[in-house]
Amino acid sequence: MSSKETVSIEVKRHSLSHLLAAAIKELWPDAKLAIGPAIDTGFYYDVDFGETKMSESDLAAIEKKMAHLVKQNLKFERAEKTIDAAIKQEKAAGEIYKAELISDLKTTGETKVTYYTVGQFTDLCRGPHVESTNQIKPGSFKLHKLAGAYWRGDEKNKMLTRIYGLAFETKDELDAYLKMIIEAEKRDHRKLGKELGLFVFSELVGPGLPLYTHKGATIRRAIADYSNELQNGIGYEEVYTPNMNKAELFKVSGHYEKYKEDMIRVSSNYSDEEYFLKPMNCPQHTQIYASQARSYKDLPLRISDFANLYRDERPGELNGLTRLRCFCQDDGHCFCREDQIKEEFISVLGIIKQAMATYGMKYKIRLSLWDPTKPEKYLGDAATWEKSQKLLEEILVENKIDFFTAVGEAAIYGPKMDLISSDSLGREWQLSTIQLDFIMPQRFGLEYTDSDGKKKTPVMIHRAIIGSPERFMGILIEHYAGAFPVWLSPTQVKIVSVAEAHIAAAKKLAASLSAANIRVEIDDANETVGNKIRKAVNEKVPYMLVIGDKEMNSPLLAVRDRGVQETREIATDAFIQEVKQKIAARL
Repeated sequence: MSSKETVSIEVKRHSLSHLLAAAIKELWPDAKLAIGPAIDTGFYYDVDFGETKMSESDLAAIEKKMAHLVKQNLKFERAEKTIDAAIKQEKAAGEIYKAELISDLKTTGETKVTYYTVGQFTDLCRGPHVESTNQIKPGSFKLHKLAGAYWRGDEKNKMLTRIYGLAFETKDELDAYLKMIIEAEKRDHRKLGKELGLFVFSELVGPGLPLYTHKGATIRRAIADYSNELQNGIGYEEVYTPNMNKAELFKVSGHYEKYKEDMIRVSSNYSDEEYFLKPMNCPQHTQIYASQARSYKDLPLRISDFANLYRDERPGELNGLTRLRCFCQDDGHCFCREDQIKEEFISVLGIIKQAMATYGMKYKIRLSLWDPTKPEKYLGDAATWEKSQKLLEEILVENKIDFFTAVGEAAIYGPKMDLISSDSLGREWQLSTIQLDFIMPQRFGLEYTDSDGKKKTPVMIHRAIIGSPERFMGILIEHYAGAFPVWLSPTQVKIVSVAEAHIAAAKKLAASLSAANIRVEIDDANETVGNKIRKAVNEKVPYMLVIGDKEMNSPLLAVRDRGVQETREIATDAFIQEVKQKIAARL
């Protein structure tokens, strides 16, 4: 590759990972290297520093050494070694993690491995890399943080030190991302969730199992109710299914074979049968379909479900509300004929678009395909996959919908149309999905009688509008920085009484607001009015009403809108109407 050719950011990030390892070995020659891939925002390297305790203060020295290597315009030289020679070399150098990786490759039939050398440093690597370090712009990367990481992600293995780096095309792009990180830290839903009193975690309950306060439950319910309203509008009917089922159900669906390690097993005191807490609703929904004979006239059959789901996430991967062990989904399944597929997809896509507009989130569409080089990851044969993928692409093209493709992102049973949404900080989240499934109905032997009297197999469409309300709540806390729109705010109006003499008037006003289905709270604590106002501001309530002598004797309310210091005056009936209109319009 010529230095004048365009080099992808992924290649630059991979090369910086290599330079990170080179810098580490110069500064700590006894350190043992594990792996160092490129990631979405940069790169990292997992390192065993032995008895040396690393701290964030060490990052500056490593980064300085990396910058020095970049300035030297060093070439990346590729070389091959036989598997046996490479294992011998790594063991002799004490690089136990590299030796293990190469030994694993040997068991797959590989005979050679590749190494890259830059300056005096050589590392096991598939590549590719930049041709020379002058293709990396000075100031475009920065070492970001330290973390712990078990070797190969297994808690039974040694904890290594993971050094994260950020890398972008230019210094300006890096600076913009660093500013975004600072803002994201302020908006961290775990921090804001605690400050706003929305949810808690308990060691006695267990990791990844949140407990929602009244305020948090109010938001969660509002999100779910809105999804329900949208899906009811296109013909979905809500069902309720048990949180666990026999292993046999998952054996038929294929999840037992492909997904078992992510499921939580349940034991009975009275039965030897194997049960699991369910990680998804679709296998149970097939049994609702199968419970009676179906005709072509009965289709499409559309059902939705908010039952709790459970997944056996690793403790180190749990993250507030965005990665949980217990959650639900605005989950739905449509059983239909093939000639109904396109109409169903467009219908679901319409309510997803409406939801994203309501929440103020931009999005793009990803066509998620299977990886034909790894058929063992999926159910069904190649012909079925090609048919379903072609059909999804036709839907997108015929409706002039812009999309990009991603090989290997399909579900185990079919391709997907995923909406990748962007929040107010520009961060991307995979939320909504519509999935086409020819396979599961076949595995369960589902049938309907067609117009010609013959038995046929229905198609199954899996879909979610925002996905998990719990995960989406965590995303929305950060998206709105805790300042929820009026319709989502757990407290829509906060009434502050100036003194004890004003409490009765505050309660009377609160009763009027509650009667109009407005969520209201009174702060009648024995504190200064200044303290009460500051608390209401920190709680980010949309409206604050202060009740003192003047307000008690006036037909007008003194309203302080969120983010505004000055108050405005408005009649009580007009204020109630204003708030109700915002709630109805979901503003």
